[in-house]
Amino acid sequence: MDWTAKRDGTKDQLRRLNKAIPEQTKAFGALGKAVKEGGELDFKTKEFIALGIAVTQRCQACIVLHMEALVRVGASREEVGDVLAMAIQMGGGPAMMYAAEAMECYDQLTEEKAAAAE
Repeated sequence: MDWTAKRDGTKDQLRRLNKAIPEQTKAFGALGKAVKEGGELDFKTKEFIALGIAVTQRCQACIVLHMEALVRVGASREEVGDVLAMAIQMGGGPAMMYAAEAMECYDQLTEEKAAAAE
């Protein structure tokens, strides 16, 4: 799968949704901001949790958006692997298939980040 295309397509879909229901998407965005900025856990840890949930809920769009955030904050492949292992433990065989996709996503997005840095 081309995860950069999936990310870009997902962002386009969200922009269209934002235009259709701006009040609701703004409220959802405010919830996301409050959750990620408040509390005891740091942003990276919260994104790891979101990634695990995305894998067990089988949401490719969620996987790519949360993986993008994790790559941006410097998550290592080993850290992502730990999260994916936990998701597999909680979600079984279907989670394993989405975890494999998520690792592919991580690899593609880190390659993209490295190429952009050159």
